[in-house]
Amino acid sequence: MRIIGILEHGKMVNEGDSIIQIDHSEVNKFILERETALETQLANLEKMQVEQANKISDQESKIRTEVASFNLKKIELESSRFETERHQAIKQLEFKQAEITLAKERRKLELAKIIIANDLKIQNVRIQQIKNDLESFKQIIPLLTIRTPVAGVFQRGRNPRTGQTLNTGDMMYAGGYSMGNVPELKWMRVNTFVNETDFLKIRTGQKVIVRLDALPELAFNGEISYIGRLCRTREQNSRQKGFDVEVKMLEPDERLKPGMTVSCEFLASK
Repeated sequence: MRIIGILEHGKMVNEGDSIIQIDHSEVNKFILERETALETQLANLEKMQVEQANKISDQESKIRTEVASFNLKKIELESSRFETERHQAIKQLEFKQAEITLAKERRKLELAKIIIANDLKIQNVRIQQIKNDLESFKQIIPLLTIRTPVAGVFQRGRNPRTGQTLNTGDMMYAGGYSMGNVPELKWMRVNTFVNETDFLKIRTGQKVIVRLDALPELAFNGEISYIGRLCRTREQNSRQKGFDVEVKMLEPDERLKPGMTVSCEFLASK
């Protein structure tokens, strides 16, 4: 997928705003090809119906001819009862031959109808498959305009190949890569860490005072929403161990922004 439009990094967005546009020229090309194929197959269906109708008409005409011949042979057979035995035998054979020919033509008509029905069924299935393809790909086009489900700040993702921030013209491939994020700013969350020696002093729902490093004099109210189950080292080469903790902010505030550094004061007791 090629990105042909992407919003500015850090741009404020509202719910439903377009943030990324994926190139849909290949989808349009496929739709055009399938529409052309559909027109061709519909024309083939119409042609097939006309040809099959003519074929049935010709076969029915043959049957009418054979019926007339059969009736004539039947009359001749009945009239030959006053003729010689040899003449009667000839008329009997001619009548039998007419009877067999008529049955043969009627059987041909039955088989022709079965073949025609199957041919029409196959052609209609072929047409329906093309229609299903068209419907599926037409539903894709709106999805290539990616819209944010929430209001917030748009953050561009990174190109998985170059590691650089995504830009117009970059190619994206399947594999779970993020093209962008829109943090919901009304309700913020703090990702923090508690030393293993203080682990038993905290619990879910416990009150926390959060202070921005940029504005340390201001105190924001929060509470613990999650405590990690596994103890880990805080940094790669550190011996300090502890648990990941998430703190849910209890009040929305425009001064709280994604990525800011904070400190947390856990109220263990009063």
